[in-house]
This record gives sequence, C-alpha cells and structure tokens, in this order.
Amino acid sequence: MKLSEIYKIADAIAPKRLSDEYCRTAGAYDNSGLLVEACEEVTGILFSLDLTNAAIDEAIANGANLIITHHPVIYGKIDHICVNDPLILGEKLVRCIREGISVISMHLNLDVAKDGIDESLMQGILLASGETDGAGTRSISIQHPVEESGYGRVYDVKSVALGTLAEGMKKVFSTDRIVVYGDQETSVTRVASFCGAGADEGAIVFAKKMGAQVMVSSDFKHHLIQLLTESGIAVIVLTHYASEQYGFEKYYKKIRQQVEIPCIYHTENNLF
Repeated sequence: MKLSEIYKIADAIAPKRLSDEYCRTAGAYDNSGLLVEACEEVTGILFSLDLTNAAIDEAIANGANLIITHHPVIYGKIDHICVNDPLILGEKLVRCIREGISVISMHLNLDVAKDGIDESLMQGILLASGETDGAGTRSISIQHPVEESGYGRVYDVKSVALGTLAEGMKKVFSTDRIVVYGDQETSVTRVASFCGAGADEGAIVFAKKMGAQVMVSSDFKHHLIQLLTESGIAVIVLTHYASEQYGFEKYYKKIRQQVEIPCIYHTENNLF
C-alpha cells in the first residue's frame, strides 16, 4: 500500500484537525502527522506508543517499513541529527532513514478523538469499577470538548471502594505500578480521568467543580497531589504508558482491519 493511503486511513480515525483545534482552544502544543517520510510503498506497519530502538529492531526483523506511534518522534526543536546524540533521538531518526522506515505520529488528535485514548481510559476505569457496558449512555462532562469528543472527563461509576477500583485497574490496564493517595475503603461514585500527563491546576478546578471524588492520571507533580488530597479528592496514579497503551492498541486494531499488509503491535513491558 502507498504511504499516503495508510495515512489517509489513520487520519480518518483520528483527524489531525482535532489536534489543531485542541491546541487552538486549550493553548496546547503538538506535532502530529507524517514526521519521517522514508518510503513510498509500505510493506508492513509496526505500532508502538513511542519510537524506541526496540521498536525499530522489531520493525526491521519483520520487514515493516512504517512505524505508527502515539508520542511524536519529533516534538521540540532539533538542533542537529547525529548518531552519537546523547539523548538517542538522532540515532533513532538516522536508523529509520537509513532503513527506509517512515514514521507517523498521532498524538493529541488521538487523545481527543471519538473512542480515542482519553475516552478509552474512561472506558477501562468503568470496567475496573465493575461496570459492564463501557461508557454506555451515562452523562459525561468533558473539560476540553472537541467535535464529538474531547479531553478530560468526569463521570459516575457504580459505587466501589477506592482500593477495589485501583485493583481492578491493575487488571484492566495490565500493570502493577499504581499508586493510590486516599483512604482505600472510601466509596467512590464519581471519577475524573485524564490520559497521559494532562493533570494540571485547570484539571483540578474542573474535577472539583464536577464533583469528582478521585482523579486518575499520570505524571502528577507533587504540588498537584497535595492540592487534590487537601481538597478531599483521592488520587490514582497510573504509569503514563499504561494509561495510554490501552487506547492505542484499540487504534492499532482499527487500522489493522482496514489495510492489506502485515501489522505488528510492539509493547515496552518495562514501562507498564
């Protein structure tokens, strides 16, 4: 398949315009899209939350010359591209170009898309609480609405003890690396969740306004945890990887069904 054909399929599920709209309305920054163009005809696709050397190794071993990531392989300013880059980014970019591997990154557009990563985090939390219908028809408050979906959610769950919810999340998100702040016997009926590193002061204000009893996210700064717990809101901290790979794998499955070439899902087990 042509690289342009695959990008069209990927973009139809999580349009880049969603990232552009979110950045414009929420004051965010992103760099999604086709970031490395090193081939025209694609023989196989590898999906990985991040562009790692292990992902590149697996792509080469399986004849995949396109890698689709969630996190942008190029995010900030690049001063140089060198194999001996101490931050490894240059090495990975050089490897991809030398091996003829293109890279597509679908970041904030996939976070905020309908059935995207942020919505998938909510769906996983609902399953962890004992719900069986995912989101169903429940009322959901969204902090940053974008078209039919958006980023940052507050919603009701079936009454569940905080500790039980955390244990359920370990199973749903396939991780033991969960930290809980709060009385684990406390009953929870309303949750705020933000995939990745989206929890900030604005998210706390939104969660409090919407009556959340627990906030779920990743990469919390110390002062945010202090503000939440002092406000009587419990905190469940997932690894960034676990909070997003759950939804990213769903994205992989959607694209896999629409292309006629081999697709591989790469997992970094040490990051769960």
